[in-house]
Amino acid sequence: MQKSVIKPPAQLPRYIRISDADNVAIVVNDFGLPAGTVFACGLTLSERVPQGHKVALADIAEGADIVRYGHVIGTATRHIAKGRWVEESGVRLPAAPPMDQIPLATKVPLPMPPLEGYTFEGFRNPDGSVGTKNLLAISTSVQCVAGTLDYAIKLIRRDLLPRYPNVDDVIGLTHSYGCGVAINAPDAVIPIRTLQNLARNPNFGGQAMVVGLGCEKLAPEVLLRAPAGKNADIMSLQDEAFTGFGPMVASILEMAEARLEILNRRHRETCPASDLVVGMQCGGSDAFSGVTANPALGFTSDLLVRAGATVMFSEVTEVRDAVHLLTPRAVNVEVARALIREMDWYDTYLDRGGADRSANTTPGNKKGGLANIMEKTLGSIAKSGTAAISGVLAPGEKANTKGLLFAATPASDFVCGTLQLASGITLQVFTTGRGTPYGLAAAPVLKVSTRTELATRWHDLIDFDAGRIAAGEASIAETGWELFRLILEVASGRKKVWADHWGIHNALTLFNPAPIT
Repeated sequence: MQKSVIKPPAQLPRYIRISDADNVAIVVNDFGLPAGTVFACGLTLSERVPQGHKVALADIAEGADIVRYGHVIGTATRHIAKGRWVEESGVRLPAAPPMDQIPLATKVPLPMPPLEGYTFEGFRNPDGSVGTKNLLAISTSVQCVAGTLDYAIKLIRRDLLPRYPNVDDVIGLTHSYGCGVAINAPDAVIPIRTLQNLARNPNFGGQAMVVGLGCEKLAPEVLLRAPAGKNADIMSLQDEAFTGFGPMVASILEMAEARLEILNRRHRETCPASDLVVGMQCGGSDAFSGVTANPALGFTSDLLVRAGATVMFSEVTEVRDAVHLLTPRAVNVEVARALIREMDWYDTYLDRGGADRSANTTPGNKKGGLANIMEKTLGSIAKSGTAAISGVLAPGEKANTKGLLFAATPASDFVCGTLQLASGITLQVFTTGRGTPYGLAAAPVLKVSTRTELATRWHDLIDFDAGRIAAGEASIAETGWELFRLILEVASGRKKVWADHWGIHNALTLFNPAPIT
């Protein structure tokens, strides 16, 4: 008997237009639509348009504005007829808004109604901060010792961790800094501050420990902000007491075990959602990022702020072109000026390197339908929701204010993640349209897909599917509430993100704009 093949129902041709002012829309259907496709409104495609890419809803003359999200994302480099694909080469990047002409704290959002009664199970520290993990983190003062520390960590996991069941793991805070660098250069404050604050992340329980070499420029005492001299929290491989490799490793294990005993006494306890410090990031973005995942995360961000939590959004080059939409939301003029300060600093940094903001968009971004950094930025800032911006952090600076913060970082996934950890995040939500297995050992990374097709294909890497918004199966509000509850589950250790399940963790990557000598 021949088996009948059941095919999934064909998708009706669909596009998404964000604003009535838009003269382009993005194609929703998986894998795009062919020439001749007719939408319900009567629009006919005159050529194939890939999924997520833009179609002209009206004739666009050469030099005319191309509008998406209700904002100009560029001007047409040639005439684009109605129904044609608006691809990257047809869009000229507009100038960035001048910093001296943008409004400062002119439209400060009113405080939102408090959201009470939401809790998670976290690890409370003596300083009042709360972790979502219980980790032994071992800092290094220089890359030279990284191999030795990696060897010691293997032994700690094998021989010591089984005796301390309340400790989740041991990780090395290894990096490429510490020697051969100009530690007194003005910009060296960024990597040094980052390393100092990384060791103080709430997920590490306050048990600082540094492995150094002994001749590096960046003295271990600097990482601990401690006076020079003998320190029980520091060991140096060049110490003359060590005869051979074995004693060096044994010393690391001895220091580690003393801290494991303390960390093992930590237990999860019920904490208010206000104790959460959540980082928001996007990577492998596509044209759906600003339609599904980022608006959903923006709604979640508002919920977290209403609950009294600390929420950070970042990535300077993915804010720069829309900073004029953010400075009015600053809680006061000083915060607005701090936002401009970080944009100005980064403009200078890029100029010094002979680059500009247009270099941000990747081949994957463009393949996913993003024509330029302006279009990418408008989708990226959707993560910030609608709350007032209560503070701005310089790269690697530790947060001391609750609410919605802008933490200035490069857009690189790894550098941004490292800097947000230094700023104190204990959990990160990461939206992606193209897909990435990115993860952080120091904090759970909850990955949100912009498209259901990606969530289905990467079913054991994506933690949450926001693509249901584009399919009309869930609203932004419904999805935002689901994500909020999932964050509480992950923070409580009741739900493990896929990156932690597989042990997929990227290396820490410092942002070092200072000279290397």
